[in-house]
Amino acid sequence: MRGYVFQFREVFQELPMLLDGAVTTLHISILTLLFSLIVGTIGALCRMSRLRWVRVPATWYVEVIRNTPLLVQLFFIYFGFSQINIDVTNYTAGLAGLVLNNGAYLTEIVRAGIQAIHKGQFEAGYSLGLSFPQLMRYVVFPQAFRVVYPPMCNQFIGIILWSSLLSTISVHDLALRGKELASTTFRSFETYAVVTLIYVVMTLTISATLKLIGYRLFRRPA
Repeated sequence: MRGYVFQFREVFQELPMLLDGAVTTLHISILTLLFSLIVGTIGALCRMSRLRWVRVPATWYVEVIRNTPLLVQLFFIYFGFSQINIDVTNYTAGLAGLVLNNGAYLTEIVRAGIQAIHKGQFEAGYSLGLSFPQLMRYVVFPQAFRVVYPPMCNQFIGIILWSSLLSTISVHDLALRGKELASTTFRSFETYAVVTLIYVVMTLTISATLKLIGYRLFRRPA
């Protein structure tokens, strides 16, 4: 560190570029959460199915995805598919990889939330003549959401951080913007210090917002 002069001026001059990358990070993270929640809900119902041909593939999906690195999954989709003449853009490959990966984790989160509902709730619903879709929509999911919400919020924060891996397949998120800036200004320390700060501000702000939303949604009436 002796003789090194910190110069943040060049980095701050390119702050709009970093913020544009942060917007891309948030955009793809929100889409990932929404699609992953759909995949996770379907996966949870399949894993709980009594039909073996439905349950077994869902179980294998969860086990395979959870036991392989996200980076390998991204490379498989982006580079592997091109080898069999399936063109996939870097953005599409990144989104698909994140959705498949987080869908497996949300499958277990949603399944745990459904299993937390007492069996008496299911029996009461069926006794009222509700069909399975009606039972899930009006009885199970509203109660399970209270259980699922906290780990789902943690998963969303994880998605924001894991999305930095998309920079390896040239998705112009915050991580790649930081890498490009560092390579042009030769100020790696200053650049990544600012990039780190942006990530911290994003995650802490979103985490606090989600906690406030959860408090307002699930607070018990006095």
